[in-house]
Amino acid sequence: MAQDSSKPEFWETRYRQNITPWDAGRVPGALERFTGRHAARGRVLVPGCGRGYEVRHLAEAGFAVTAIDFSEAALEAARRELGPLAHLLRRADFFAFEGDQKPFDAIYERAFMCALPRRNWNDWAGRAAQLVKPGGLLFGVFFFDANPKGPPFGIAPEALDALLCADFDRVEDEPVEDSLPVFAGKERWQVWRRTHSI
Repeated sequence: MAQDSSKPEFWETRYRQNITPWDAGRVPGALERFTGRHAARGRVLVPGCGRGYEVRHLAEAGFAVTAIDFSEAALEAARRELGPLAHLLRRADFFAFEGDQKPFDAIYERAFMCALPRRNWNDWAGRAAQLVKPGGLLFGVFFFDANPKGPPFGIAPEALDALLCADFDRVEDEPVEDSLPVFAGKERWQVWRRTHSI
């Protein structure tokens, strides 16, 4: 199988062969609690959307969702999962995606950053800052681990702070209780608020 997780072919192979140990088949409880307590709704980008469980949840909660993936096999799976909500899906590369020239109110993170090789993380943080409007949010589940191999590629808490602190302030941080085995004990729910324009 293709071994560079920054390439669509890596994910094409895994989705076609149904090797998806990161697929929970549901949304995390922390996301359900988040949408339950946030009355403000807006435009949310879901990069690396996979099968799209969170896409459905966010859309049904009243958010205007744009979900992207650069793997056609992942998008095919998401179309099957989402049915009438499949129009929210777009084939796009996060690093080249322009967001219709208008910044988003939020980006949802779940097993996207940790799917990327560590060499891509500075670009990931910079792109997230470009795509979220000042005062907007980067929210979701982050994977913390020191294992050099991946994916998933874990990050140290201080390294995530260093990646994001120039453009975001962390406003929520709590443990995740319903992780899949591949992530168990190493995930935290975090919300980061965009601080200023680039």
